[in-house]
Amino acid sequence: MVEPMIRTLGDTRIPADVSAAISTTKNALRAQLCSPGDLAEVFAEVEDAMRTEVASVVAERDAGWAVIPVVRFADIAAGTVPGGTREAISRRGCAVVRGTFPRARAEAWDAELAEYLAENRFAETYRGPADDAFAGLASSQPQIYPVYWSRPQMQARQDDNMVLVRSFLNSFWRHESEGRSWFDPNRDTAYPDRIRRRQPGSGSLGLSAHTDSGSVERWLLPAYQRVFRHVFDGRWRDYDPWDGAYRTEVNEFPSTVMCSAFRTFQGWTALSEMRPTDGVLQLLPIPSAMAYLLLRALQPDLAEDDLCGAANGQSLPVSEKHHEVLLPALSVIPAVEPGDTVWWHGDLVHAVADGSNPDRWGNVMYIPASPHCAKNAAYARACGQAFLAGASPGDFAAEDYEVNWVGRATVDDLNRTGRAQLGLDEA
Repeated sequence: MVEPMIRTLGDTRIPADVSAAISTTKNALRAQLCSPGDLAEVFAEVEDAMRTEVASVVAERDAGWAVIPVVRFADIAAGTVPGGTREAISRRGCAVVRGTFPRARAEAWDAELAEYLAENRFAETYRGPADDAFAGLASSQPQIYPVYWSRPQMQARQDDNMVLVRSFLNSFWRHESEGRSWFDPNRDTAYPDRIRRRQPGSGSLGLSAHTDSGSVERWLLPAYQRVFRHVFDGRWRDYDPWDGAYRTEVNEFPSTVMCSAFRTFQGWTALSEMRPTDGVLQLLPIPSAMAYLLLRALQPDLAEDDLCGAANGQSLPVSEKHHEVLLPALSVIPAVEPGDTVWWHGDLVHAVADGSNPDRWGNVMYIPASPHCAKNAAYARACGQAFLAGASPGDFAAEDYEVNWVGRATVDDLNRTGRAQLGLDEA
C-alpha cells in the first residue's frame, strides 16, 4: 500500500502537509495502476458501468418504480422479507423500513423531545453550528441540533425493534473475509447522533450531494487503501461494497466531523410525516459508485493536490463539476410516516433537497447501524462516559448543551441492551 508523508498523533496518522500528501499519494496510486494508459482504460470502464447504472435508476424512476427499496418491519420480524426485496436492497444500498416503531410511539417521542428542548430553553441558548462539516458544499444549511441524550433517543436506540432491523441490515455485509472476522452483525454498539427539527413553513437549503465517513482519508489512509484495494489495483470489477474487510481498521484524521465508528448503514427514524416535496433526503442508490469517485480524482484534468474538492475535516463533495455522470440518479425517498426508519450504506452518496414543508414538521432522530467490533466498542465506551456526564460524544463538537439539562436520560432509563451498547456493563 502507498505510504504518504505522515506524522503520528495517538493512533491516527495525519499528513504533515495535506497538499503534498495528496500529490504524493495520487502519483503512487497511478503507478499502482501500471501506466497512464491503464488508468485511462480502467476509468473509462468504470465510467461506462456508472452510466449504465444511472440510466437504469432513471428509467425505473421515470416508470414509477420504487428505486429506494421499501420493506415492512413485520416481514423482517417474521423472517419473510421477499427475495426480490433483499436483492433490491443489495443492489441499491438503501431501504425504508415501514413501521419500525408504532406511529403513536414515534409521535409521543416527538412531543417529548419538543418538551425537553422547551423546558431547557434550547432555542434561547443555541449558538448555531460549531463545526464546518458541510462548509465545502454548495448548499449547507441543515436544521440539525446537537442533542444526544433525551429519553426518546435512548429508548429508540435500545429498542428490540431497532436491534432487529440493524441485524437485518448488517446481514447484507460480508463480516468474514480475507480469513478474518471483522465484526459481529448481531451485536450492536451505540453511535449517539443528533436530531433534526424543521418547523412547518420553514424553508431549507438542504445539503448538496456528498458522502460521510472520510474525505481525503479515502485516498491517503493505508487502511482505506486496503478497503479499496481492488479499485486501486485496477481490478475494479472485484470491488465489493459489501465486503467489511479492513473497514474496522480505518481511523479518520481527528476533527469535529470525524467518525470513530464503522457504520454499516447511516440512518434516521421519522418522528413526523414527510413527503417527497418537503425538502427531504435524496439517495444515489448505487453503492459501487465509490469506485468512480476514487478513480475520478486521479484523472489528469485535476491539479496534483486536488481530490475533486475533498478537504480534511469536511464531508466529501459530489458535484456537477466533477461527477456529472452520477447525479441524474439522485432520487428522493418515498413518503414516510412517524415510526418509519430510513437507511443507506455508509459509502452511499446522499443529499437533502432544497424545499419547505408548508404545514408539517420534518423531524428525525439520527440512529445508524454500528455493529460490534473492537473499534466500535472502544468508541461506544467513551460515549458511555459522555452519557453519564451529559457531554457531547467525542465525534462531535464539544458543545455540551445537556450537561445541566432537566429531564436528561439516566442509567435508570437504560435496559440491558442500552447499557451494553454504551459499554456500561463492562468491568
